[in-house]
Amino acid sequence: MTQHSSSARRRGAIIAAPLIGALLLAGCSASGGADDDGSGATEFSFTFATSNNLESPYETLAKAYMDANPDVTITTNPTPNDKYGETIRTQFQAGNAADVVQTTPGSGDARGIIPLAEAGFLEPLGETASSLVPAGSETIFEIDGEVYGQPMDFTIAAVVASMGTAAMNGLDEWPATEAELYDACSALQADGKSLLALAGAAGPNAGLTAQGIAATRVYAETPDWNEQRAAGETTFAESEGWADTLQTILDLNEGGCFQPGAEGGGFDAITNGLAQGTSVGSFIPSGAAIEIAKAAPAEADFKVQPFPAADGGEPYIVASSNYTISINAASKKKDAAAEFVEWLATPEAQKIYYEASGELPISSYQDMDLSDTIYSTVVDLLAEGSYTPLPNNIWPNPAVYEALQVGVQGLLTGQKTIDQVLQDMDTAWGD
Repeated sequence: MTQHSSSARRRGAIIAAPLIGALLLAGCSASGGADDDGSGATEFSFTFATSNNLESPYETLAKAYMDANPDVTITTNPTPNDKYGETIRTQFQAGNAADVVQTTPGSGDARGIIPLAEAGFLEPLGETASSLVPAGSETIFEIDGEVYGQPMDFTIAAVVASMGTAAMNGLDEWPATEAELYDACSALQADGKSLLALAGAAGPNAGLTAQGIAATRVYAETPDWNEQRAAGETTFAESEGWADTLQTILDLNEGGCFQPGAEGGGFDAITNGLAQGTSVGSFIPSGAAIEIAKAAPAEADFKVQPFPAADGGEPYIVASSNYTISINAASKKKDAAAEFVEWLATPEAQKIYYEASGELPISSYQDMDLSDTIYSTVVDLLAEGSYTPLPNNIWPNPAVYEALQVGVQGLLTGQKTIDQVLQDMDTAWGD
């Protein structure tokens, strides 16, 4: 199942590239061109999602680009993650979206590049973006051979856990079985802490948590489950794996694995819980550990950990390119925007992105030595291909993922049953 682009492999180990030389190259890249005002100065805007008040990796990239290109001004628009998809779609429809926009692959999210491109909101990108698309993933990046989102990362969506916090609470190793997990939940709950922090009121975190669990309950046994669903060979309602996924969320809640009031928690519940040591881990994108670590003590020791499989099964995780960069088709700054997007694929930009975000760089993650990183615990899983792409990127429309997010929230509040959530997801699929 490992998805490698041959053209990406040819780029080699970019992380070792000298940063200073690369920034000099960047200095030659943004001359303003047709988008300047006659003085050589260039301005454009850049919108991206953010989940906390820490500096976003995209903000860091924009600053680095401006430092290397003094005549370029980038107006950054960090936007709350929980409503980001709806916000940018509204902006596109109103004609006031940014020139450059953070998006996601596929159709299953409100910020997904396929529905945005089909609506005419996104500009086709060039050969650089095409070369970075993982082999076998073309359908979630392209329409009629045109690529509309340049991949930035290879993200692991499992549990990001502070092993320092775990050790201080008597948990020397991450639970490998369900029994060990619930024992750890009980012990931590008795001390007023939780094994997992959940932003239950934030749909994206509720949905990501379900998908992370589904990796072991659905995709480990049936890697092509999404394809079977698309072919009408199965449904969510018929899937024992999806039912088990949702039941596990209920069991985690009832077992004291989430912090008190998890159903009403926002993203700050995760940031504060992990930084302050009141929770050990959370289902968040792997790179979020880097941002949270800035506010946590040095001994926090964050690691990406697989969620225990059911019935003694083997570990399985979610891993795929999850973040893309797109250009607004209505932008009057397309030349400048395109130069910036092109720069984002360079060794220097990918190095900055990796160091700022913690997300693996799309163009060289398979060549990196991850033994001393937050990913050391999942290196073998990546090498073995024991992972599935983010399911919602492959689903046919954002409504399916919305039904999952709202469904998980309903389970936590007692307003939904498992059967209702699965039926809602089938209805949203639309066949």
